[in-house]
Amino acid sequence: MHSWNVSQALSVTPSASRRDCARILQALISKSAYRFREEINMSSVGRVTEITARSSKSFEEAVDLGIARANKTLRNVTSAWVKEQRCEVREGKITAYQVNLLVTFILED
Repeated sequence: MHSWNVSQALSVTPSASRRDCARILQALISKSAYRFREEINMSSVGRVTEITARSSKSFEEAVDLGIARANKTLRNVTSAWVKEQRCEVREGKITAYQVNLLVTFILED
């Protein structure tokens, strides 16, 4: 399996097929789940919360803004998964990029 990072997955050109995008996202999900099990003590308890972030520039910036905002409020953020992406279009042009993120954080004792 090819190793992908978030930047590569989000910079897929519009000409990429839905199958390619799905394959990239699946690789990211598998990698994140593996890393989560590896890094977190299994006696810990985590919680997942869903947030939405928007950017006028790119999906990558929307993800960065979402993670930065989650980090202001939540402690012990360990991962995030891009659940959905959507573009707002006006007069045939993209005016906003939106992502729904599932953010995982570890609860304190």
